Amino acid sequence: MAFNKVLICFSKIIGARYYLTDGDNGPEDFISPRDAEGHGTHTTSTAAGGLVSQASLFGIAKGTVRGGVPSARIAVYKICWSYGCSDEGILAAFDDAIADGVDIISLSVGSFIPFDYFEDSIAIGAFHAMKKGILTSNSAGNGGPTPGSVVNVSPWSLTVAASTIDRKFVTKVKLGNGQIYEGATINTFDLKGKMYPFIYGGDAPNLTLGVASEFSRYCYPGALNATLVKGKIVFCEYFTDYEGVLEAGALGAVFQDTGNKDFQFSYPLPFSTLNVNDGRMIINYLNTTENPTATIFKTSQDNNQFAPFVVSFSSRGPNPITADILKPDLTAPGVDILAAWSEASTVTEGDTRRTRYNIISGTSMSCPHATGAAAYVKSFHPTWSPAAIRSALMTTAIPMTSNNNIEGEHAYGAGHINPLQATDPGLVYDAGEIDYVKFLCGQGYTIANIQLITGNSSSCSEETDGTVWDLNYPSFALSSTPGKSITRVFHRTVTNVGSAVSNYRAVVNAPPGLIIQVQPSVLSFEYVGQQQSFVVTVGAELGNSMISGSLIWDDGVHQVKSPIVAYASIML
Repeated sequence: MAFNKVLICFSKIIGARYYLTDGDNGPEDFISPRDAEGHGTHTTSTAAGGLVSQASLFGIAKGTVRGGVPSARIAVYKICWSYGCSDEGILAAFDDAIADGVDIISLSVGSFIPFDYFEDSIAIGAFHAMKKGILTSNSAGNGGPTPGSVVNVSPWSLTVAASTIDRKFVTKVKLGNGQIYEGATINTFDLKGKMYPFIYGGDAPNLTLGVASEFSRYCYPGALNATLVKGKIVFCEYFTDYEGVLEAGALGAVFQDTGNKDFQFSYPLPFSTLNVNDGRMIINYLNTTENPTATIFKTSQDNNQFAPFVVSFSSRGPNPITADILKPDLTAPGVDILAAWSEASTVTEGDTRRTRYNIISGTSMSCPHATGAAAYVKSFHPTWSPAAIRSALMTTAIPMTSNNNIEGEHAYGAGHINPLQATDPGLVYDAGEIDYVKFLCGQGYTIANIQLITGNSSSCSEETDGTVWDLNYPSFALSSTPGKSITRVFHRTVTNVGSAVSNYRAVVNAPPGLIIQVQPSVLSFEYVGQQQSFVVTVGAELGNSMISGSLIWDDGVHQVKSPIVAYASIML
């Protein structure tokens, strides 16, 4: 349905639609394209928001913000409601976006589990978009670090993992004895350094409900004695939820948390989470001090010297649908991202405050970063196909190592996005509808299935029966059973989009256990648009893990990088 009243600000939003299926919406939803929750506003502004100075979340992360391509215009297609996102709405939105002539589709939506291409409305819609020259940028999912959790794995889409940025947020806790501990949350409340009574949750059991101290120490909802904790800061031994301390009237809370601290959440009261060692020190302080006190400082920011690395929640490969296509494709910033927020929503659940900007994390945040980069590349090369744009982003990505991500390419794909370099990749791995039909035929799908996703009378024959290893993809993957030797042959074709006359030399990185041969080892071009084909033969001795290598085509100016990954299928 069309939105009949669209506020156009400097022609930024040029259209908006919404798609409502019976039962999708709840009482908090707007039956219009308006964002009631904040997620859509955040992702949209990340991809193409304008330049705004002095943006912050209540003073946190203050500075100038802008979207990936601030000059781009935005068409909004609202497909999700408080109860979820329907397949009907997704497919209808794809149809309208294609008919409206959009250039890039950004879809920070995914299922909790990966679906086969013919059961996945996003994959089906993205195929139809690809046919019309439109790249779909997808989030990889937030199911990490579980192996095989990556979703949105269709080879005609761009699948984006989430990585950290060069800043991190810290929330410090100060005790009455002067000791200060560094926690991991986004605390928007300022206690001005004032010290407050500090109580251990285990010393405040809700005896009225028969709660013992061994449960109240975890601060479960209903476990705390409101009379004892009201107006105080409560220490809880295990991170459960903020609801228990909030409903008991606590002024603030400090939780001992064994989970990952590479991303932060906001809470509706002063809040910090500490590691186990610091938690033990605080318990000792509480047990040995007659009148313990504490304060929680407002969040400050610090340098993240280890960035970028893929955050723990980002879904990992191997690709659970087609094992020998590497997914995710690449990674982009998706941790603690400040962007616009709907003032129809609140800062976080349980809060009452409204804000124009918020800091949240997810592959939903990394996806629009990649979308903005794709739009940026397309602005330089408006005739490039979706595959060419994806290739440019992948082959120019900044290489990453397994030092910070033991899953290697199954976490970060080709590496960390590098938009400026992507406008001049030198060579691209191009592909179109017939290439994907050959791939699908080679995977053994029925003609009925293929016609469902292609929307035409495509059929399989000897001419259209291709192997997964021959799909013209910018990365190379092969899998087999543990302890087995395996050899695969990959046929690839690259198109010259760099210097008219150029010679590219193959540079191979093959660690022990991996043999990589490239024929020919030199590709010579005489004009822009010329194509050259080559064959990569990869042999691997597989244990129970993964072996990572690479192929780089180097002309002295461009380095066209492709990961080569061999792994044991036990990883799935």
